[in-house]
Amino acid sequence: MFALIDCNNFFASCERVFRPDLAGKPVVVLSNNDGCVIARSNEAKALGVPMGAPAFQYQPLFDKRKVNVFSSNFALYGDMSGRVMSILSTYTPDMEIYSIDEAFLEFNGYDLFDFQQLGEKMKKQVEQWTGIPISIGFAPTKALAKVANRIAKKFPERTGGVYMIDDEEKRVKALKWLRIEDVWGIGRRHARRLQEKNIFTAFQFTYLDDSWVRRHMSVVGLRLKKELLGIPMLQLEEVQSRKNIATTRTFDGNYADYELVRERVASFAVSCAEKLRKQGSCCKSLMVFIYTNGHRDDLPQYKQNVVVKLPYATNSTIDLVKFAEIGLKQIFREGFAYKRAGVILMDFTGDQAQQLTIFEKANPKHAPLMKAIDHINASFGYQKIRLAVQDTGRVWKMHQERLSPRYSTNLDEIITIKV
Repeated sequence: MFALIDCNNFFASCERVFRPDLAGKPVVVLSNNDGCVIARSNEAKALGVPMGAPAFQYQPLFDKRKVNVFSSNFALYGDMSGRVMSILSTYTPDMEIYSIDEAFLEFNGYDLFDFQQLGEKMKKQVEQWTGIPISIGFAPTKALAKVANRIAKKFPERTGGVYMIDDEEKRVKALKWLRIEDVWGIGRRHARRLQEKNIFTAFQFTYLDDSWVRRHMSVVGLRLKKELLGIPMLQLEEVQSRKNIATTRTFDGNYADYELVRERVASFAVSCAEKLRKQGSCCKSLMVFIYTNGHRDDLPQYKQNVVVKLPYATNSTIDLVKFAEIGLKQIFREGFAYKRAGVILMDFTGDQAQQLTIFEKANPKHAPLMKAIDHINASFGYQKIRLAVQDTGRVWKMHQERLSPRYSTNLDEIITIKV
């Protein structure tokens, strides 16, 4: 039996955990630079605020209906996600963290358990210990668990937030209810093609001929069809090391000065290097890119990227910043106002098995130095130790005018209670 656990309106729920006065009130969370809506509470959805709504267009509605608006606070969301996942991991060792607010659990050997009771216990514990509401769907396959979770979330007053598809009648009823465009794994293109073939529900999809599904939707579509029929085809996926690591950001303004762009690119390279060391890898090449603001027709436009091949594999922050600067110098042009830049690390190798070269090699002093810096930064705060090229102020320069405190990850911003 599989279970899909999904945190309800996760970002908005995280904001409410430390602001109980927001219960029952509309809440939206904006993307980086406060650009558009990326999360909504049920009350905000009821007001007609769509996902991806541009914040500046909907500001009059926010003001009129007293919508509580927050800048995205990923330090808070990441920490709350970790707490939820930690609780879920106590129920079974077989767990796949699917996203920041979703996880699949697999229950092998639980034949004598009552899954309805197990789900209710899980839901109660997560909500009591973290304040985050969740929905749980149980089913014999991952795709059907997704469907069950959707029903649990859609009809909380009838399901209590826990729903199980455990017999043929429930499976058929659920698939007849589910629109084809809402099936997990059916994208817009496939949904459009299926609708042209008069396939409007998941149930109709399961009656398509296997050869047609494979020809038009590949083996992935065929696996999905089998899963919806109750035949397990998808297993839990193990966490794998990433094959590239990127840090890209839109600036808080237009940067025309090379030194300003250089500082941003260096900070992005520092962030990438930290992630690279965390997964125990070194890289042998990196890409640097810079863009002007494509929405400003009144300004000259320019965008360029460059791949820098490194003379040796490294995960040293000092080395990666140096090579990122080399790349930036190659593509930077005066006379443009830059709005976005990024650094992408590629071509990974393990940090314990590196190919040495005769003429150039990494400085052996960097490894213990990076280890010490990582330890200090982990103990005393994010990027307490920085390179001289970095700004001593904010690490991430974005419009975050409505940022909530990092209640759970920064002692200086811990919640205070007046008694």
